[in-house]
Order: sequence, then structure tokens, then C-alpha cells
Amino acid sequence: MSMVPLPGMNALIESISKKNNLPASSVGEALRQALKKGYERYRKTYRESDVTYDEDYFNNFEVELDLDEEGFRVLSTKTIVENVTTQDHEISLTEVREVVPQAEAGGVVVVDVTPGKSEFGRMSAIQTKQVFNQQLRDQQRKIIQEEFRELEGTVLQARSLRFEGRSVIMGVTSGFGQSEVEAELPQPEQLPGESYNRTGGVFKVFLKKVWDGARRGPQLTVSRADPGLVVYLFANEVPEIEDEIVRIVAVAREANPPTRNVGPRTKIAVDTLERDVDPVGACIGARGSRIQAVVAELRGEKIDVIRWSPDPSTYIANALSPAKVVEVVLVDPDARQSHVIVPDDQLSLAIGKEGQNVRLAARLTGWKLDIKKVSEYKKQ
Repeated sequence: MSMVPLPGMNALIESISKKNNLPASSVGEALRQALKKGYERYRKTYRESDVTYDEDYFNNFEVELDLDEEGFRVLSTKTIVENVTTQDHEISLTEVREVVPQAEAGGVVVVDVTPGKSEFGRMSAIQTKQVFNQQLRDQQRKIIQEEFRELEGTVLQARSLRFEGRSVIMGVTSGFGQSEVEAELPQPEQLPGESYNRTGGVFKVFLKKVWDGARRGPQLTVSRADPGLVVYLFANEVPEIEDEIVRIVAVAREANPPTRNVGPRTKIAVDTLERDVDPVGACIGARGSRIQAVVAELRGEKIDVIRWSPDPSTYIANALSPAKVVEVVLVDPDARQSHVIVPDDQLSLAIGKEGQNVRLAARLTGWKLDIKKVSEYKKQ
């Protein structure tokens, strides 16, 4: 069989494999696909006048890499017919019987159609190089997607690499000993005031999205602002959560408030089925040790831990902590609308600065909360 020589092919595959953290088999597959595209370009350049190359025309062609001889061959699978109408897809029964006397029409044979080295041409080589680079990117993307797909929605250790626009490019790994992969931390997913300027700075990040298909830049999007990061940090600090004695029922987080006048804040609702366990106390820890560890990781973010309740009125009252509530009136349970009556001096505390406290409480409970002073409510 003929072959187009590619001197140094094995060394090239090994070098690219190491440089791009790809298996040699993936690099070889990328090269094989690229050479097939190069062959297609070669054939179209020297197009026969009576041939129309549609999208599926070259489906019966394959490129075979010869790692021992360092080269490649082009093979075509052709159908045996009495009368040939398409040379690329068919071969005459008479021609095949010269080699295989028992051949019958309707069978298939594989034919070597490798062009000469000089015939392959400069344009075909350029096409091969372009497709090869694209194939390498595709192989890297597939490996990253497979490696991180099951980790989506979990927390990873990351280090700051560089800035691209307002995004931070971070290096993350899927586990001990794995190669580092780039992930994007977009500006909306960053914590306000947090510095990412120090190259190599280590952060815990929430893996928010593993992108499918071709995408410019990193295939992973991570977050420091997602509520999932808070859940992970509490589970890591509170053994009762890991042991499923205490459960996190709901989280409402505002890591990037509408204005700079308000700081980041989170409300987290917890519960337990154990009568002798205080779920709020378990999350706060002795002298606040557990919650302070979470606050420190989130660079001072304010966190309210409240007790969940199956009774909406109690749950709403708890969610508005630290404000004191006189009464919760469930105006329309179907529409989940309520009036919350608070002492006159607690109104601003219940609403919070720029409405942050009531906004988070509404998100946490899923109820619309209309805060009213007790004096005005009595008049009404």
C-alpha cells in the first residue's frame, strides 16, 4: 500500500500531547481528522468536471495513520457493482474478480486511494494545519467537559491567574494530581471589594456551569457569589449538616447589592428533626466560631441563620431577624401575600438598608411581605 510520509510524526504527537495536557491518542485522532479534511481539500482543488461534492460525499473515505512508518494512507470503501457510475463510491465487479474471483455485486471492498506527496499540495497542507488546530481545541473541550461535568454544582479550589477584561481567569483542578484547567470568574460572580490581583491567590469557588459545544475562552464558569458556596462552607464547618442531623432548607443571598451603600448579605434557614439539637446554635458554633469561619472565607459578608418552620407566620417572623415582629397576617395564602406588623421603632430594621432585609426575607420564604408599623395598622 502507498503512503504519504510524515517524518517526525510520533515526536510531534508526543510534544503536542504534553504541551496541551492531552492523551497521545486524542492528538493522533485530531491529526487523522485534519488529514482527512486536507485530502478533501486536495480533491476539491482538482475537481473532476462531472462531480458534485455534497456534504456526505467523502463519508466513505478514511485516513489511516501508520505510527511505525510515520505516514498516512487514504482508504475508500467502495460498493461492488456491474456498471460503475461514481468512481469514488463504486468499483466494477470485473475489476474486483481479477483479485477475488468469488466476489459478488453488492459487496464492499476497501481501496487505497492515497495521493502522492507532491500531489497533496500546499493548499491542502494549510487546510490540514488549520483543521488540526481546531481539532485539538475540540479534543481539549471534550476532555474538560467529561472531567468536570459531574462536579458541576460543587466547590473547587482555585487560584488567580490573570485578568481578561472584567473577568478573572482562574486555574482549577478536578482532583489531586490532575492538570490545571482555566475557568472564568465573571464580574457579576465576584465579591465586591475582593482582590484578585495577586497571582496565585487561592479561593474557594462554586462551579456554576460546564459549557457545551464550542465556546471562546474557558469552558468552565465559576462563582464566588452563588448561594451554593454558602451551603458548601456551612456543610464543611458544621458536622451536624454533614451527618444530616441539621439540614439547610433555603438560602437567599445578595452578594452584589444594587448599590455600594449596602454590603453583601445572606439569610440561611435551617431545621432539624432532633428535639435536643438547636440547628441555629449548631451553625453558629461555640462563641460564633463556625459562622465566623464562613464569614472570613466570604470576606466579612453578613450572614443571618434563622430557624425554618412549617408554619408560614413563624417562618416569616424568623426570616425578618434581627427585627422583632408583633404579628404576621396571611392576607392571601394562595397568592402568598402577607402583612407583617412590627413595633414602630423596628420598621427600619425590618425593612433594612435600601430594603435589603425584607428583600432577602421574601426570597427566603417565597412570600410577598408588606411591612407595617403597629400604630398605623391599628388605625387601618
